[in-house]
Amino acid sequence: MVIALDAGTTGVRALVLDAGGHVVDSAYRELTQHFPRPGWVEHDPGEIWAGIAASAAEVAARMRASGEQVEAVGITNQRETVVSWDRRSGEVLHNAIVWQDRRTAAACERMISQGHLPLVREHTGLLLDPYFSATKMRWLIEHAGVIPGPDVVMGTVDTWLVWNLTGAIDGGVVATDPSNASRTLLYDLAAGGWSDELCELFGIPNHVLAEVRPSCGRLGRVRGQLAEISPELAGTPVSGVAGDQQAALFGQACLREGMAKVTYGTGTFVLANAGTSVPDLADGLLSTVGWDLGSHGPLTYASEGSVFSTGATIQWLRDSLGLIASAPDAGPLAESAGDAGGVYLIPAFAGLGSPWWDPDARGALVGLTRGSGRAQVVRAAVESMAYQVRDVLDAMAAAGIPPPTEIRADGGASAMDLLLQLQADQSQVRVARAASGETTAIGAAMLAGLAEGIWSSTEELASLWQGDRVFTPEATRADADARHAGWLAALGRSRNWYRAAES
Repeated sequence: MVIALDAGTTGVRALVLDAGGHVVDSAYRELTQHFPRPGWVEHDPGEIWAGIAASAAEVAARMRASGEQVEAVGITNQRETVVSWDRRSGEVLHNAIVWQDRRTAAACERMISQGHLPLVREHTGLLLDPYFSATKMRWLIEHAGVIPGPDVVMGTVDTWLVWNLTGAIDGGVVATDPSNASRTLLYDLAAGGWSDELCELFGIPNHVLAEVRPSCGRLGRVRGQLAEISPELAGTPVSGVAGDQQAALFGQACLREGMAKVTYGTGTFVLANAGTSVPDLADGLLSTVGWDLGSHGPLTYASEGSVFSTGATIQWLRDSLGLIASAPDAGPLAESAGDAGGVYLIPAFAGLGSPWWDPDARGALVGLTRGSGRAQVVRAAVESMAYQVRDVLDAMAAAGIPPPTEIRADGGASAMDLLLQLQADQSQVRVARAASGETTAIGAAMLAGLAEGIWSSTEELASLWQGDRVFTPEATRADADARHAGWLAALGRSRNWYRAAES
């Protein structure tokens, strides 16, 4: 058995995977979302760790009762979110600044106007956008009073978890992996490490950054608080780390170049395996590290499109508008509408991600008539997920990336048959839903299990992938294009809204 610890955006979970690749147990804790100002999103790092520790102890206790043994622990996490703490005292220096947070938009615009984007784009494969970690780190130094002394750490959530798991102030390991490091704007893709030039550009001292270790390989053993509350986990190897979207690509067994997956989570993320060479830069898309298997295989890259708000849109329909009582109600209500009746919802609550990268966009609901009701608005929200994924796939095609013959789908919203049929129609390719929606955690467990010899090779892991249902295109290309044209027209209404409204 392998335990995967998954620190997501809206909650954390521990998931247990057996040697056959089956999920046999899980435990979950919801995370509190903090919104101190419009556009700001924060988490309490202490709550993240407490939820992870409690979830891990819960499944470990059930495993002990059934006589099962935990062989390894893997970690996956929300990626660009920044945590800062003192490794000697354990003091958290500020709430975690979440990947959705937009407080550094003006700083990014200044850097673009100063001509720094080409350098950043060339070395990192990313863009100057508040989404990524480096400007968040700089904000902590400039505005939150974080003094980057010798014991201060600034890292992504995986580093926070590894440190706590392996002993915290009693010698905890301060480490990350390339899939997370490559999301910070401080990691050079070609050189394969932290860039002194980029650290200087963003004003981040190198010593606050974690050591970059392979995604697949032993980092340490469980010690400290978790070992105390769950003695059965004491000494268990911590052996796999990957950012959530790269972990999902691995868990979906997209292990050959050209294979692609889409994860419908808080945001939606489309990743295509780009092989063992740094992919060429493509307009509107990101280049990133997929994983580093260390002694178990090559370093693999990926091309990515990141959509900021999909599952978060369903939460908005539920919590802010009261149009649905629970998230699972969205699918049946949307299906009851037949179509959206010309209504389009642009969920640009935190700006637009790929391929537009417009931090000044804001949400819009257009095309309303007196006949529009709850069902049409919810249907428009579901359709927006499929349209946004198509936008990413169109950008990949425009960049010369060969279109996938199949997209493997996972994440909470992938349970909606309507969404995956809409996706197949808009993308005009087959969409295969994974048997388990928890492929992010599965990928982390597989990385850890591969490191510890539970599985012998990536070929063996690929053989474990199981599908649930395949959706093939039913709409014609002409019909799909006509509906997508309406989406693009509506999208144009939301672009540059914040800047226009201020002026």
